[in-house]
Amino acid sequence: MIKNIATPSTISRLSPAKINLFLHITGKRADSYHNLQTVFRLLDWGDYLHFAVTDDVVISTANSELDANKLCHQLLVLAGAETITADIEDNLIFKAARALLASAIQSNTLPEQLAQVHIALDKHLPMGAGLGGGSSNAATTLLALNELWQLNFTCDELIKIGTKVGADVPIFIFGQDAIAMGIGEKLTGINLPDQQYLILTPNAHVNTAKLFANPKLQRDIAPLSIDTIQSQYTDYVQTLTTPYHNVFTPVVMSLAPAVAEALDYLKGLEAEAMSTARMTGSGSAVFLPLDTSVITDRKRLAKWVEGAPCSGYVVGSL
Repeated sequence: MIKNIATPSTISRLSPAKINLFLHITGKRADSYHNLQTVFRLLDWGDYLHFAVTDDVVISTANSELDANKLCHQLLVLAGAETITADIEDNLIFKAARALLASAIQSNTLPEQLAQVHIALDKHLPMGAGLGGGSSNAATTLLALNELWQLNFTCDELIKIGTKVGADVPIFIFGQDAIAMGIGEKLTGINLPDQQYLILTPNAHVNTAKLFANPKLQRDIAPLSIDTIQSQYTDYVQTLTTPYHNVFTPVVMSLAPAVAEALDYLKGLEAEAMSTARMTGSGSAVFLPLDTSVITDRKRLAKWVEGAPCSGYVVGSL
């Protein structure tokens, strides 16, 4: 039986940014990846993705030798990502769609017909900033195409597919603030108080592979239990106290003067904001949690953004 083309035929979604309230590396894995511990916080700021089904272009999948890559080229039309990757196959949106189709082929759950989908990316997040923009785009694509093509993968199944695309993809499929372990795919939801942040995005990028290879990077932080991280949230939500920190910060600051300048600027505002400035992910973005007494002072916030050494944004938790 042929499945009906999904309804609705158009979807527009926020592809949110994330920040890491702290980031620890607890050891190296046998597969050469590193185990980490972090708390991801999703933001009400990000890119937008618009999906539109093209009903007059329907591809038959009744072929016993289906190729996910070829099928993805037939089914996906992507606009707005031309400046990100020269080759569409290198784009995380395409990689996510391809991984989704490959999983449907492997599990023999692919409908007999699929409609072509046009995806328009409205990009706002800077690339290479540690805000998870590309991973969020990939996750949003997995969620939307799973719905539009009626593939019926569960959230847990989509997280497994997303892990193949990138380590930060699962948190955006999970869709809420979470404690993350493993390479970022082992997620436990956490309820945190609403918060606003001043985020700075210096024009700097340090290659992640080089960061992980840096001999000064601390890779042996003692792991904390989930219960400990949940109960000690006041030690990392607004202020950042021992043992919570971001292991990448000293390495990135030594390699990228623009990041050091931006973080130093935020540190100069800590007393007024009553919080601790820090870096997210492996950089380059840095952020300062804002106390409730500061949020209502729009003139002061505008002055802080205007005086920043790079682009600045006041955003909230999702």
